[in-house]
Amino acid sequence: MPIPDSIKDNISIPVIGAPLFLISVPDLVIAQCKAGIIGSFPALNARPQHVLEEWIVRIKTELKEYQEQNPDKKVAPFAVNQICHGSNDRLQGDMEICVKHEVPIIITSLRPPAEVVEAAHSYGGLVFHDVINVRHAKKAADMGVDGLILVCAGAGGHAGALSPFALLREVKSWFDGTIILSGSIGDGYSVASALALGADFAYLGTRFIATHEANAEPEYKQMLIESSANDIVYSNLFTGVLGNYLKPSIQNAGLDPDNLPTADKSAMNFGSGGNTDSKAWKDIWGSGQGIGLIEDAPTVESLVERIRAEFSEATSDFNNKAKIS
Repeated sequence: MPIPDSIKDNISIPVIGAPLFLISVPDLVIAQCKAGIIGSFPALNARPQHVLEEWIVRIKTELKEYQEQNPDKKVAPFAVNQICHGSNDRLQGDMEICVKHEVPIIITSLRPPAEVVEAAHSYGGLVFHDVINVRHAKKAADMGVDGLILVCAGAGGHAGALSPFALLREVKSWFDGTIILSGSIGDGYSVASALALGADFAYLGTRFIATHEANAEPEYKQMLIESSANDIVYSNLFTGVLGNYLKPSIQNAGLDPDNLPTADKSAMNFGSGGNTDSKAWKDIWGSGQGIGLIEDAPTVESLVERIRAEFSEATSDFNNKAKIS
């Protein structure tokens, strides 16, 4: 089941816009889905809790109207990200809202919860769970998830340290569900590379921060444009979980990015948003390593068109090289 039937006919390119804490809002998600890629947002972005239902209703309504007005367009489904951790006291209520409105895809993080899988499957929804190693992947597979998001080295936010060549190929040897690859993917060439490696979808987060529709500070977008892979710091200080962050934002917070202490993982708290006075993702800005080619902050529509063109060129070039060999 590489790409589920409920998805494959409604996407223009196999890309999922990753859920970005504080940044992914309905404007961004709707623009992504209209462009033919799966858009997503963290449930915790909708505050207070009743706003979640308002967002889901708005997204579904606008996408339905757009599809009716543009019957030839590929309008992708959307996803809601659920943080499955003890500090998230909204999880049950948020899932009840998602079940009520039959959210097409649920993206789960941290713990592979059987109850979320059961709830989503009750109405035909899909569950994709993000993992950073094989042990976590097997636990999630045992819970019956439909897809695994392999968060490899170089991904923005909470990222793993394994190479995609190691993690993807090993997982693919035993998992027959949908495989989504994350880690330094920011253009059509890297999307094509992910698929050539065996993934079914590429997972792009950081690149969509630098877009017109993203709910990010202009300074954040500009920092992405001006930075490169050398400006990424890997630390667990800010949330208790290892993640990649922009060095200039750490410096702006008065911290030394080259001498950050190690945080106590047991202090991880997604309710307060971090372990320091400077909070991720409000003050300390996340970013993947694949930012060297970010030179602008276009609309989502124009960015996806660019990614599609690059993807087509990369695919054609790969096929020509394969023929030669």
